[in-house]
Amino acid sequence: MITIDPSQVTTGKLHGMMLGAIGPRPIAFASTIDGDGNPNLSPFSFFNVFSANPPILIFSPARRVRDNTIKHTLENAQKTKEVVINIVNYDIVQQMSLSSTEYPKGVNEFEKSGLTMVSSEKVAPFRVGESPVQFECKVNEIMPMGNEGGAGNLIICEVVLMHVKEEVLDEAGKIDQHKIDQVARMGGNWYSRANMGMFEVPKPLTTMGIGIDALPETIKHSTVFTGNDLGKLGNVEKIPLPEEAIAFVDNSTEIKTKLDQDNVEEIHKFAKQYLEKDDIHTAWNILAAK
Repeated sequence: MITIDPSQVTTGKLHGMMLGAIGPRPIAFASTIDGDGNPNLSPFSFFNVFSANPPILIFSPARRVRDNTIKHTLENAQKTKEVVINIVNYDIVQQMSLSSTEYPKGVNEFEKSGLTMVSSEKVAPFRVGESPVQFECKVNEIMPMGNEGGAGNLIICEVVLMHVKEEVLDEAGKIDQHKIDQVARMGGNWYSRANMGMFEVPKPLTTMGIGIDALPETIKHSTVFTGNDLGKLGNVEKIPLPEEAIAFVDNSTEIKTKLDQDNVEEIHKFAKQYLEKDDIHTAWNILAAK
């Protein structure tokens, strides 16, 4: 067994070891607005429920380790004292991951991730329409844990309204744990699907995904691709140029033969096979070559 003294290792190493050891962690998909009314959406895995009377949820946006800056969610919560915490299920995990890209202030992550903004009833921030459960909250208190990079900020939220989709309820009106199909965060790129087990969502922190809003219309409105598929396609820095894609396709007889047809739906189905294997590079070249 190795022994780690927090004072003797870098914050980054300690952070990684802690997240690898403590999990799976539920995800607070937090929706806020800034002082000008611009929406913001970002996931946080330092999150849980802490009281039922009053109903209290707490999540913690940590100061960035690399440059000790704070996140837009924290800035917004400090200013407006309101937040919507949306629960993440497997159907939206890729879009949730895409929204975690550090877009510049004022960029709407709802649009980037292709998720639906739904007006709340008691607070100003929007709800995520695709989320199975949404909590409208007022911020009671924000407790900083420190001033250095890696320090958390406990945002103590009181639930003022809760929305639950009927399709995740059982016959007794309780939330069915199989139907809600939640995902949780683990170490590195790993997640856990509550009713299936572990899976990986690769996403280098240096990547700035183009977003679902930047996808071609035929792809965005395809009847073949799911939200998770679109999330994968939107999490690239650029779309391959047609000449690059054609050169890629010409190196594979199997792919070239498949693309000789002009049926868009069949081409999308073919690309989807590669998306399901997380081979996004090949999927994009198939789509960009046509």
